[in-house]
Amino acid sequence: QVQLVESGGGLVQSGGSLRLSCAASGFTFASEYYVMGWFRQAPGKEREAVSCISGTDGSVYYADSVKGRFAISRDKARDRDMVYLQMDRLKPEDTAVYYCSAAASYGVLLTTQGEYDYWGQGIQVTVSS
Repeated sequence: QVQLVESGGGLVQSGGSLRLSCAASGFTFASEYYVMGWFRQAPGKEREAVSCISGTDGSVYYADSVKGRFAISRDKARDRDMVYLQMDRLKPEDTAVYYCSAAASYGVLLTTQGEYDYWGQGIQVTVSS
């Protein structure tokens, strides 16, 4: 069973940085076949894609609102895969619950939540002005 566990959220001042981590385990197929993504949901808003990364060629996607400020990466340990979201120059509008996600896409980047099969429990990121 796939498990995704996020960590690294918290409270930061505007202009500051945070690094989110997601530990992924239990993949049925080789982990490189899974696209890993980060979504976020602010109060009263729909969940939106922030970034995702392919496991086959390392290609990435960023939402326009975070381009140039956020960076996604992934690496593989012996028993789990790690996905990171480095968030710099944070703004109050980045405040949301952030979710790690995964889908067996065989290298294709996916940017809508309905395309993802697995989700973490979510972690709060709050940026104060």
